[in-house]
Amino acid sequence: MASLYSWYRDLMDNRGDPRVKDWPMMQSPLPTLAACICYAICAKEIGPRLMANRKPFELRSVLIVYNLAQTIFSAWIFYEYLMSGWWGHYDFRCQLVDYSRSPMAMRMANTCWWYYFSKFTEFADTLFFVLRKKNEHVSTLHVIHHGIMPMSVWFGLKFAPGGHSTFFALLNTFVHIVMYFYYMVSAMGPKYQKYIWWKKYLTAFQMVQFVLVFSHQLQVLFRPSCTYPRVFVYWIAMHGFLFLFLFSDFYKARYTASEKKSRKPANGLCMAVLDDSSSLNGKHGYKQEDGEVPNSYASSAADAFVRRRPVS
Repeated sequence: MASLYSWYRDLMDNRGDPRVKDWPMMQSPLPTLAACICYAICAKEIGPRLMANRKPFELRSVLIVYNLAQTIFSAWIFYEYLMSGWWGHYDFRCQLVDYSRSPMAMRMANTCWWYYFSKFTEFADTLFFVLRKKNEHVSTLHVIHHGIMPMSVWFGLKFAPGGHSTFFALLNTFVHIVMYFYYMVSAMGPKYQKYIWWKKYLTAFQMVQFVLVFSHQLQVLFRPSCTYPRVFVYWIAMHGFLFLFLFSDFYKARYTASEKKSRKPANGLCMAVLDDSSSLNGKHGYKQEDGEVPNSYASSAADAFVRRRPVS
């Protein structure tokens, strides 16, 4: 135990980026881990129990404001990632982390912290499901995905706040701009549905994102001269591959299956896009998309980028 503790202290005190050591939540992984565990318990146990004998909350206006705020927040993070490296300064083939305290390097590290913080604001996606008693959409995998993302990003921020793997965050925030804008318009009511006819292409857009992430990460492996830490390359590439598989499977089931209304996807992939276009179809006030299987495998993993929105 003493040896293990010594290894842990050496890892936290001597191997992490000293620039971020005293930033909020960065001294130790324990606060982030505690927040993730608390989120999971509240999402699966405490929240549903508290709402069991209560009526669902009316959150149409809240959803509009929330999605607008997330759109603006994502746009700002995306801009900061561009200005701190990816707009003409970073090398797309191999970019090492700049651990200096230059204005550009510090701006990138600061942007990485805000991206880390954004993983906590996304907890609200699950909160809205619980408050509206849409517990069938709070699947175990949904909770696991949202629960591990802050922890995953924490390690990147602690040891490598910048460099090659931030390309994933750059693309992710750009996708979030488009997605949260879509869900904001969707929550505004049926009369605005004509402006979001491009839902099908949003899924294709997300798939392109994952192809780019996967390809961008793994091409480093063919560059022996690139010394960027391979552990982060493999970790981000794994995320890209997983989400590409899930979204491509959903896309085929939702948009290319000839009999999609009479059969469910083979692997039970769920993509419940809960928006106001449903016009309160069904007694629970949401529209079940073609091929939707609540609480099915991968519904939550895909939820990382395609947020499902309840209706009023």
